[in-house]
Order: sequence, then structure tokens, then C-alpha cells
Amino acid sequence: MNRALIVLTTLAIGASAVYAASDVIAQRQGLMKANGKAAAAIVKIMKGAPFDAAVVQSSLKTFINAAQKGPALFPDNSKTGDDTAALPAIWQDKKDFEAHFAKLGADATAALTTIKDEASLKAEMPKIFDDCGACHEKYRAKKD
Repeated sequence: MNRALIVLTTLAIGASAVYAASDVIAQRQGLMKANGKAAAAIVKIMKGAPFDAAVVQSSLKTFINAAQKGPALFPDNSKTGDDTAALPAIWQDKKDFEAHFAKLGADATAALTTIKDEASLKAEMPKIFDDCGACHEKYRAKKD
């Protein structure tokens, strides 16, 4: 009886760990999809859609949210599974990885006050897009 209880408890703990890793991967994928939608909305404006300060502010706040929440969504138990595109380099150089999030947050926060029109949008957004690209280049697997 005790042996069966130990085995069941061990299996339950293992299943909980797998679920927790799966959940955190889903959370970070959702965060990155939100970033992608925010970026697409800004690119649309940069390519000629009318400047919309509310869309820009909302998009920047999405980037800030990702910068704040992102680092916690890459625990050691979430290196694989659920079609994650996260590369092992994240866990090999966690400080640098987290610094990318910090830079994104700082640049997006600064842009909240500096972007007032299309000209300032076009001047400021390359910094933020470079932040995203630099992190993806080093820490995200390329999709086919």
C-alpha cells in the first residue's frame, strides 16, 4: 500500500512538473504573439496607415509588459516541449538574455513619451525592433 502511494505521488509530481512547463511555454508564446500583433500594428502605420497615437501607445505598453513578464517565463524546466522555439543559449547565458528584455522595456518606456507623430515613430521604432531582432537572432530557433 505504501509503495503504491509513493509511486502515485511521484507520478503526480512528475505530471505536475510537465504541466507547469507546458503552461509557462504557452504563456511565453502568448506574450510573444501579442508582441507580434503590436509590432504589426506599428509597421502598418510606418508603411502609410494614418498615425494613431492610441495604437502606438497600446503597442508600446505590450512591449513593456513583455519585458516585465518575459524573463520569468523561461524557467529551467521549460527548455523543451510544446513546440517551443527557445534555444538552449537562453539558459546558457541567462544574464544576457534577461538584459535583452530590460533593454526592450527601457526603450519602449522611453518611446511612450517621445513618440508624438509619424516622424517620431519612424525615428524611435527601429530601436525597439532592433531589440526584438537581436534577441530573436540569438535566442529563438528559426522557423522553416
